[in-house]
Amino acid sequence: MFMGEFQHSIDDKGRITIPAKFRDSLGTSFVVTRGLDHCLFVYPQSEWEVLENKLKALPLMKSDARAFTRFFFSGATECEWDKQGRVNIPANLREYAKLEKDCVVLGVSNRVEIWNRETWHQYFDQSEDTFTEIAEKLVDFNFDL
Repeated sequence: MFMGEFQHSIDDKGRITIPAKFRDSLGTSFVVTRGLDHCLFVYPQSEWEVLENKLKALPLMKSDARAFTRFFFSGATECEWDKQGRVNIPANLREYAKLEKDCVVLGVSNRVEIWNRETWHQYFDQSEDTFTEIAEKLVDFNFDL
């Protein structure tokens, strides 16, 4: 399981260091793709396969299913660590997530998220007041804290 929030920076070549405890769980090869809310999602191969199977099961005849599948798969790339424990984020993904210098790396259960630091703080500040309301809605999914 991935959890925690870490401040990092991305260098001019598009490389970012991921916390060591995340690297161990991601393995030697993992998938980086466009995430929701203009961040990147990083999945270990095993979690990517679970997601891939769910996406493949969506009905091809539904335009929303096709659009979401295209969104996820067209941005996906298999990555590996360099000798310094960094990952090179492709330019198209850096552009999507607006990764330029200061970044935040989050552990979110089965995945890692990489955010532009300013975008993360804006998202968090805007969402903070609604977390109680969101928690109340999760009861509909048989979820209780």
